[in-house]
Amino acid sequence: MAALGLVSAVGVVAFCWPFLAPPSSRLSAHAEDAPWLFAGLLVLLVAVVAATISESGLGPKAVAMLGVLAATGAALRPVGAGTAGIEPMFFLMVLSGRVLGPGFGFVLGSVTMFASALLTGGVGPWMPFQMLAMGWFTMGAGLLPGRSRLRGRAELLLLAGYGFGAAFAYGTVMNLAGWPFMGALTSNIAFDPHATVPANLARFAAYCLATSMGWDLGRAVCTVLLTLFVGPALLRALRRATRRAAFETAVTFDAPAP
Repeated sequence: MAALGLVSAVGVVAFCWPFLAPPSSRLSAHAEDAPWLFAGLLVLLVAVVAATISESGLGPKAVAMLGVLAATGAALRPVGAGTAGIEPMFFLMVLSGRVLGPGFGFVLGSVTMFASALLTGGVGPWMPFQMLAMGWFTMGAGLLPGRSRLRGRAELLLLAGYGFGAAFAYGTVMNLAGWPFMGALTSNIAFDPHATVPANLARFAAYCLATSMGWDLGRAVCTVLLTLFVGPALLRALRRATRRAAFETAVTFDAPAP
């Protein structure tokens, strides 16, 4: 939890620095260098999180499950190529995070985005931000209430509602990665280092409405529909595989009786 908290705190700074740095800050003066600094740091912290979780009890079967789910998610991402927000990978991340928990979900989301970037040729300075945002997206599903008790239609509605809201949150967070560097291309909605925080928030809201609202809505609707129609069967399969992997239970041997 400490490692997850640390990487999340650095991620918040990486995404929100335009609202945190004063106009005279050297971050604003060297804004083009900031993504590379944050990107390198995020990659290292994600590696720390993965190592920490693996040392806390993940066995070979759980690691194999991580690989299978990450490969499946990476293969699903090119389906639709993001056209109109049709991205079926997101519903798989919601259901996987729900079954496997927040820590495993964070690693799964990050690894899946990394693998899909390699598969689709989407490697660039934006990739660490995508890994972090997807890690949050998947981890959030594992933090939803009633993971061990809630089942049936109520659980599906909960997951569908989360997927709908989180799809918009993912798009909004990713907009923060590129919005400060638009320069004079669209001056009315671009980041202004000399403007007040409320003014920049208004500019950012206008930027999101103008550039990504349609994509985010398509992603949200696609996630909801797949969760409701495919979710019951996939949840059963994931839970059955989890019981067989038993990655939450450490193997112990009792000492022989004297």
